[in-house]
Amino acid sequence: MVDAKPEPLDAVDTGIIAALSLDARATLTQLAEQVGLSISAVQARLRRLESRGVITGYRPTVDPEAVGKPLAAFIEISPLDPAQPDNAPELLEPLSEIEACHSIAGEASYMLFVRVASPRELERLIGQIRQAASVRTRTTIALQTFYEYRPLVPAASTPPGL
Repeated sequence: MVDAKPEPLDAVDTGIIAALSLDARATLTQLAEQVGLSISAVQARLRRLESRGVITGYRPTVDPEAVGKPLAAFIEISPLDPAQPDNAPELLEPLSEIEACHSIAGEASYMLFVRVASPRELERLIGQIRQAASVRTRTTIALQTFYEYRPLVPAASTPPGL
C-alpha cells in the first residue's frame, strides 16, 4: 500500500495558519477579514485543517516563572548499552518536567527540554531520567531565553513543475 501524498496547502490555508500562529485566539471574524473569505468558509477551512492534522491543537503560552518552574535545561541522553531497545521516549513520557523530546543527530540519541523549580529539582529529575531509561546524560542549563514559541508560518508552497 502506498501512502497518499498530503494535500498541499493553498494560499488561504497558509494565511489562516499564519494568522493563528500569531494569535491562536483570533475570532472567525478576524480570520475571515485577514484571508478574504466568509466566516462560514473560514470555519470549514479550519475544520478541514484540523481533521487533516495540520492544526493539531491550541494552547496557551504560560510564563514558567509564574507557575514555579523558572529553571530550563537541555539534557542530551545516550543509551548506556547501544544494544538496548530504543524506547527512551516512551519510558520518559510520564515525567511531566520534560517539555519536549527530540531525536537528534550526533553523539547523543535524544535532546530533552525540561523545566523545573530549582537546581535540586533538576538533579532529582536527571536521576529519574537515568534510572527510567538506562541512559547517560549531559545537561546544559539555559541562563536566559530571548525568544521561543515563535509563530510557525508555513513555507510558501512551490508551484507544480518547479
